[in-house]
Amino acid sequence: MTARSRLSLSLLSTVLVSTLALAQSLPETGQLDFDKVRQARYGDGAPRPAAGFPETGQAELPAAAAGAGPKEASAPAAPNWSGGITGVVIETDKAAKDATLPLTFGQVFAPGDLPRGDTLSGRLPDGRLLPLQVDVKATHPDGSVRHAVISALLPAAASSQAMALIRTKDKPAKAAAPASVQSLLDAGFTASAVATIDGQAWTASADKLLKQKAALWLDGPLVTEWLVAAPLRNDKGEEHPRLSARFAIRWYRALGKARVDVTLENAWAYQEAPRNETYDARVLIKGKEVYAKAGLVHLNQARWRKTFWWGDVPAIHVRHDTAYLIASRALPNYDRSVRITGTALADLASSWNGPKTEPMGIGLAVPYMPATGGRPDIGLLPSWGAMYLLSMDRRAKEVTLGTADLAGSWSMHYRDRRTGKPVSLIDYPYMTLLGHASDAMNPKTHKSEMFPPCAKDACKSPYFHDISHQPAFAYLPYLVTGDVYYLEELEFWAMFDVFNSNPGYRENVKGLLKPEQVRGQAWGLRTLGEAAYIVPDADPLKDDFKRILKNNLDWYNAEYTDNPGANKLGFIANGFALGYKDGTGIAPWMDDFFTAAIGHLADLGFGPDGASKLLAWKAKMPILRMTAPGTCWTDASIYELIVRDSKTSPFYTTMEQAWRASQPPERARLACGSAERAAALKVRVGEMTGYSAANAGFPSNMQPALAYAADVGGEAGREAWRRFMARSVKPDYSNGPQFAIVPRK
Repeated sequence: MTARSRLSLSLLSTVLVSTLALAQSLPETGQLDFDKVRQARYGDGAPRPAAGFPETGQAELPAAAAGAGPKEASAPAAPNWSGGITGVVIETDKAAKDATLPLTFGQVFAPGDLPRGDTLSGRLPDGRLLPLQVDVKATHPDGSVRHAVISALLPAAASSQAMALIRTKDKPAKAAAPASVQSLLDAGFTASAVATIDGQAWTASADKLLKQKAALWLDGPLVTEWLVAAPLRNDKGEEHPRLSARFAIRWYRALGKARVDVTLENAWAYQEAPRNETYDARVLIKGKEVYAKAGLVHLNQARWRKTFWWGDVPAIHVRHDTAYLIASRALPNYDRSVRITGTALADLASSWNGPKTEPMGIGLAVPYMPATGGRPDIGLLPSWGAMYLLSMDRRAKEVTLGTADLAGSWSMHYRDRRTGKPVSLIDYPYMTLLGHASDAMNPKTHKSEMFPPCAKDACKSPYFHDISHQPAFAYLPYLVTGDVYYLEELEFWAMFDVFNSNPGYRENVKGLLKPEQVRGQAWGLRTLGEAAYIVPDADPLKDDFKRILKNNLDWYNAEYTDNPGANKLGFIANGFALGYKDGTGIAPWMDDFFTAAIGHLADLGFGPDGASKLLAWKAKMPILRMTAPGTCWTDASIYELIVRDSKTSPFYTTMEQAWRASQPPERARLACGSAERAAALKVRVGEMTGYSAANAGFPSNMQPALAYAADVGGEAGREAWRRFMARSVKPDYSNGPQFAIVPRK
């Protein structure tokens, strides 16, 4: 296994920059009053009071968004919603000429905040109530709304304006009937996608498909969104064996505008002779070419997306209430005192250009996922997603949504022709990419569920995906937009994570993640849990994801939490966990990823008998590393931790045994916190080992796990967090906050 201690050049640069910044902000002695720091930085766990907005809710742009210098910090704040549940701030391009603009966004709600029968209205800064169309997608166990797509016809404003989301028990006013397909076609709508191969045009027409059969995604008086899909066909009506098109047409009838979402796929599951396809791509709206790319190499099991407007393009940026999103527990408790600098946002924007942002590019993701070293795409959210969450800046949003669009470029998308949905493990319990054909034989059907292989170089790709380094591409984008494309990306990745392994190792239909590396188990559980949480209730894959997630949580609790013979230190020992020092050591940072993922699932509400129960057991591992007698907390972020004498020996029963076995005896004798010990480790007094100044160093990797452990670990957990906060060298999270997660309590 490649040593992760060989940091990439980008991480080394971060270390140097962060160290210089810290040298100016920390006393040379490294002695901090951690109680004051904790209170000032994190408070008592309650949301910080909002600032920067008058009582009317009229918002001002953050400094960076308003054209501030690149070194000024962005400081988003939520208005006082004055009795509303939450709200959004809408930033409008000053060049917009329309009096009314179409507005649609996704919104998550905490349990009980929006009972299913209540009406939701939008209150504007001048006090006007704006009718809203609320398309409920997912609900909490108590029946209240969990996730919805909210739409409005928004009066244009010269500057940004805040809209509070107000719950009432009044029946909504009678509105016009939902739009019909015919009303759209009568208005002259046409849209098509064309792939020309060797001079032959293969086409799909959205308007023709609408006349046949369309599914509804949004359905109400303000906006209707239809979903249609079909294989591309030539002029003889023959279907292309691999290429298909999908359209999502969002029609604001009163405004005469439609958003046209176009996706081209090479993604059929069980298609014989799978391969890349090369073609000249064109998209036409009302007969006008709106996109063209010659010689596009469309990778196997991949897809690409573009969105256009029929009618003038409305320039709108929606800023969600970060505090509410976090308080709802749909997202981790990112430290809202971290301010994303204008410089970091400008750098992010400047990186968003060139082929990597076009179809079959992958945005800011790392092309070879298994690459080692500190990286911005690893974490419960990738760095760019955490920057967007904490800043709500339009540049960070563009990169976050754009990289999610381009998540379609990875060759891991398998769509079931029969259902039209991403393939489900419940339907194909033996499907796999690994193993022998016999491993994939379904004993009930007597058919192999192995995906057909590619001929040599037929599916060659510049990208390599895996589960152990997989970014969280689509969950946050779907949460804030409600776009079907992001929903399906989440479904594709979550299902890939459970069929990626050999069927026997995952116990077939159970979809257990136990065979993966510990970090693979962590990121697989993260993505699977997010799908189980937010996939719409009416989606047939919802119950499949919930069932597979429960299978996994049940297995971990049986293996560890409820097992008297499980190790006493709280680490994951299955999979490839013991891959260090000839089978005697584990990687604590990987284990921390797992603890953080379980903490996130507990936040999502996967119950006292599931994730919450497992988290209580897992919390021991980060807490003991910080507080166990006979150890030194500055080594809690050690790269390898020895947990037994040999590969056949029993595990140690105390953290002191593990700690002493993991370092030279002469170092273990040095007093914790002493200058001598710091000198031996070549760090400052009070500095944790493992690149403490880096925002992707090992102490940073530990922070989310320790934050979740502090919430459930009682006084020991709180003491572990206090010691962690007392470290003398901390990272600068302003340009990479993916690990900047803090306790909720």
